[in-house]
Amino acid sequence: MTSYFNEMYHDQAVRPPYARLQNWVQSMPAELRQMKQAEAEALFRRIGITFAVYGEGGDPDRLIPFDMFPRVFSGAEWSRLERGIKQRARALNAFLVDVYGRGEIVRAGRIPGRLVYQNEAYEKAVVGIVPPKGVYSHIVGIDLVRTGPDDFFVLEDNCRTPSGVSYMLENREIMMRMFPDIFRENRIEPVEQYPAALRRTLASVAPQKCDREPTVVILTPGHFNSAYYEHSFLADLMGVELVEGQDLFVEGEFVFMRTTEGPKRVDVIYRRIDDAFIDPLCFRPDSMLGIPGLMDVYRSGGVAICSAPGAGVADDKAVYTYVPEMIRFYLGEEPLLQNVPTWQCGKADDLKYVLEHLAELVVKEVHGSGGYGMLVGPKSTKDQVENFRARILADPGNYIAQPTLALSTTPTFVEEGVAPRHVDLRPYCLVGERIELVPGGLTRVALTEGSLVVNSSQGGGVKDTWVLAE
Repeated sequence: MTSYFNEMYHDQAVRPPYARLQNWVQSMPAELRQMKQAEAEALFRRIGITFAVYGEGGDPDRLIPFDMFPRVFSGAEWSRLERGIKQRARALNAFLVDVYGRGEIVRAGRIPGRLVYQNEAYEKAVVGIVPPKGVYSHIVGIDLVRTGPDDFFVLEDNCRTPSGVSYMLENREIMMRMFPDIFRENRIEPVEQYPAALRRTLASVAPQKCDREPTVVILTPGHFNSAYYEHSFLADLMGVELVEGQDLFVEGEFVFMRTTEGPKRVDVIYRRIDDAFIDPLCFRPDSMLGIPGLMDVYRSGGVAICSAPGAGVADDKAVYTYVPEMIRFYLGEEPLLQNVPTWQCGKADDLKYVLEHLAELVVKEVHGSGGYGMLVGPKSTKDQVENFRARILADPGNYIAQPTLALSTTPTFVEEGVAPRHVDLRPYCLVGERIELVPGGLTRVALTEGSLVVNSSQGGGVKDTWVLAE
């Protein structure tokens, strides 16, 4: 049986970051816990924090399960993670500027050209464009897992529009409201400055033609989108307008927003829609979500788009395997955070190994997300494994495989009381004129006993993430 690192208990003792939580949980009667859990759910429902699950009958909007037992990092642990995350964000942005420019990393033979230039996320329309301040990915969500006291691995990079930050903020808000005493007893770093930091980051990459205080907007596909709550939540906290494509138009060298007082020029668009839909004159002609002519304005330096079109090539799961090489190539440094060992099924030797060990591995589509399109070998039936084998053989280059990691566990409130459940972490790294990281992130928890899949779309929940002040 696999043994997992428990973040609260190690060698039969409570680890220091969790020292003050032991009494808190032991002194909480079951009735109080159930009452508080119901209170948390009522708050989430009242605020309207839901996420959408498509393709299932009935009302697709669901309440995300919230676990009241916080996950805790010491200041020293966080400091190490922060350095590694910022290093990775710098390298990913350097890679994007390079591959849409001279392509030095490909010329040097450090990454195969086909993985970049034949990648469906590589946007030929932005070749030769250097976005303001040389930043392609302004919000980098780096998914991390832990396997031991000092062992952290990067599971994947999200360079386009990483979601979930609203949960990070609301988890904290609800915990502070329900348990003010434990916040008085523990010196916990705040996360509520994130919206102000995001606005500052976006304003810092205003285009060259902006000669005044930048006007920032959030572009949403609309209220049917699964993350619409987050779009409106962030717009509200940042004090910026939430717009849809029909609210914006291009005139001359600029983008304007329709307002009751007439057109208003827009300088920075934080877009939460995919590349394919942002400009029907450049990408998908049938898109009703974008702004015709937006890319011409972007090319001429009249507007900044965050994250920049084309950023998705950096979070492809096959490209991910080369991020340590990017860090060495662009920064001249050794990676501070390790990748999970990864086999690329597009390589003959890797494919052979994967097919021979399919029942032991986790296999993912290179463009997959949300826990879909993946196989968790040890948790799958023989039929599921064989079906997946056929899918891999039909298109090997579309898959990567990784070992089944012994993800760490944290105490979690379940029906019977408190039990360990597997977790991951998504911190949000802001990249503009400078790189900022709020101390914390979104901890996702696999609520099903033994499950390693933490995605909310697959039944996972969320919990507050604490970083203790040094």
